[in-house]
Amino acid sequence: MRKRIFIHDTTLRDGEQSPGASLQKNEKLEIALGLQRLGVDVIEAGFPIASHDDLEAVKLVSKRIKNAGVCALARALKKDIDVAYEAVRPAKAGRIHIFLATSKIHMQYKLKKAEDEILRQAVSAVRYASGYISDIQFSPEDASRTEADFLFKVIEAVIDAGARTVNIPDTVGYSVPHEYGQLIYNITRRVRNINKAVISVHCHNDLGLSVANSLSAVKNGAKQVECTINGIGERAGNASLEEIVMAMNTRRDFFHAMTNIKTKYLYETSRMVSRLTGIIVQPNKAIVGSNAFAHEAGIHQDGILKKRCTYEIIQPKDVGFGETKLVLGKHSGKHALSVRLKKIGFDLNGAELERAFDRFKSLADKKKNIYDEDLKAIVEDEMLSADEVFKLVHFYAKGGTARAPKSTVCLEYKNRQYKADASGDGPIDACYKAIDMITGLKGRLIDYSIRSATSGKDALGEASIKVSVKDRVVTGRGTSTDIIEASVKAYLNAMDKIPWAHSSRLKGCQ
Repeated sequence: MRKRIFIHDTTLRDGEQSPGASLQKNEKLEIALGLQRLGVDVIEAGFPIASHDDLEAVKLVSKRIKNAGVCALARALKKDIDVAYEAVRPAKAGRIHIFLATSKIHMQYKLKKAEDEILRQAVSAVRYASGYISDIQFSPEDASRTEADFLFKVIEAVIDAGARTVNIPDTVGYSVPHEYGQLIYNITRRVRNINKAVISVHCHNDLGLSVANSLSAVKNGAKQVECTINGIGERAGNASLEEIVMAMNTRRDFFHAMTNIKTKYLYETSRMVSRLTGIIVQPNKAIVGSNAFAHEAGIHQDGILKKRCTYEIIQPKDVGFGETKLVLGKHSGKHALSVRLKKIGFDLNGAELERAFDRFKSLADKKKNIYDEDLKAIVEDEMLSADEVFKLVHFYAKGGTARAPKSTVCLEYKNRQYKADASGDGPIDACYKAIDMITGLKGRLIDYSIRSATSGKDALGEASIKVSVKDRVVTGRGTSTDIIEASVKAYLNAMDKIPWAHSSRLKGCQ
């Protein structure tokens, strides 16, 4: 008989702490709805005390999510717990997650408190939260570096105080699988009242061992795993949800464990999180990377053709990868496009299909063959532009080594057109300066990347950027067969995410 493992997803909280991955509340809701469809048990939606925006985002998720628990993080402080409860109060199944460091290094240098003070604060916080809500999770932060006897004492005390779940974080990714698994096993044997709580684990990836440590914990008695989509998170990230789930699914003979995750949505959810956070999934990423099911070597290809399991232990369709690539071209009609889009997961209405078809025909004039990756990029780009504030009408850029690059950019804003000319260090820099002249803002580029979103020499290019505008950091994304156009679209997409920019006095010449 397989044991049930609960999936506590913290993409919206710990995952958002990845540098530059700040999400707006509507983007958090989009991911939360995707996680609900995926089948996660608990969605940790944020750290409400951190900001008003985070509080409102957790409230929004709490109101809309009906088939998963919604969790808010709080320090072991009354003010944090008050705000966390306010955030999850609308939830059908709300949870407050309280954390307090217990390792000597944290107690001495960060908190400057002794063991007895930490113990009293932990118990007091859990009891206080129990006055609000019954589902309380407690984390002794840096548990893997905490002295064992003190850790067991804290766990026992918070369970007596009302904690239903005790989470054992490997906060800095210091532990190794055998050691971490042994810690979980010891908790099951040495904590008197452990049968009254669920043991959870939260592993970071500083040594590349977060998934291995989490699976070792499952093998040794953990019943909940905290993880994120694509493994995003602080520093080197967290344990990857898709890797943990598929490891247990694929090696049922070893783990004897199961989850409620609908694995066919893994790839789609991965792409959504990547698109909204601006964090690109590496091609060789397990389960959801673009090369995860690619075979180039002749021996591998021969084996796959004779018997798939010779070189594939997971079927691509099980995690949402499409195996068939329908080749579309400029002579294809709207009906063929609609059918193919439905097969790869996009059911567009009339107006959406019209816009996608126009983009498809335009791309087909530039590319001989259109593949699934092209279609996905087209639809995702249309999603980005559906609510655009600044619309690109046209641009012109020229450059070279003999003269300074120059550009002309024309934007539409509230049905009026604005144009500006600028020079820069390169054609993209010149375009960005022209946009700044029109909007009256000055964006500072923090990060910029361009990659091939599809295959072939005539592939769509995808630009991903991070921009700081008046100390606010936003991400932007744009696609085109022209990388300068993709870069301009990404910059405009970033500006669309700054509400007060929309009321700026436009300065470009009309």
